[in-house]
Amino acid sequence: MKRIAISSFKGGTAKTSTALHVGSALAKFHKKKVLLIDFDAQANLTTGLGFDPDESDSLAPVLQGNKTLKEVIKKTCIQNLDLVPADTWLERVEVTGQLAADRYSHERLRDIIKDAPYDYIIIDTPPSLCWLTESALIAAQHALVCATPEFYSIKGLERLSQFMESIGQRHPLNVLGVVLSFWNIRGKSNDAFLEVIEKTFPEKILKTKIRRDISVSEASIYGKPIFETMPSSRAAEDYLSITKEILKRL
Repeated sequence: MKRIAISSFKGGTAKTSTALHVGSALAKFHKKKVLLIDFDAQANLTTGLGFDPDESDSLAPVLQGNKTLKEVIKKTCIQNLDLVPADTWLERVEVTGQLAADRYSHERLRDIIKDAPYDYIIIDTPPSLCWLTESALIAAQHALVCATPEFYSIKGLERLSQFMESIGQRHPLNVLGVVLSFWNIRGKSNDAFLEVIEKTFPEKILKTKIRRDISVSEASIYGKPIFETMPSSRAAEDYLSITKEILKRL
């Protein structure tokens, strides 16, 4: 079983879309059994798959020892693709109940998912270096970094790199690659941005770039992956290509 955390230091980097569509592509086109975990209290991955976060349990009660992982898993519209939803309780779960008194609480997610019956587990993390992100990176074997070709996105990569390096000294963690989204092939500063990313994450930039495509946001309105709503779109093409790249790296 491969466990992958999708990470970013800044919002708006298509982190959730990457988690949703790589997971969907693995299940739909590569016939893998995939579990998506929404570990971000904003619950965008949950709503992007058509679920109401106010009507579903998240990993919070599982982390607290009140429910099992199996009890909070939802079936999605894609065969072999399951979801653990998010809710607002996740935001402060580490300072409540059992976790507040557990000095090793950030290792609990790893223990919960280590024997889950899936080929791939993909964890969507918050766009910050918080307890949830640390827990996800400790639970994962691999990390995908999401960025966009803009100043503030690139600026946060060095700090994210240091954070991952610190975790990697204590727990095995491989940076699988850097996914660039909202890509404009004619962008004037592309080379400068790529140079900074290469310096921060050497040889980790994935060849496929996710081009800007309104079809992605339209798909989220329907609560389905783009492969179901606009399968011939350029974003669908890009996510299929990047999934193949990730499989090669794994």
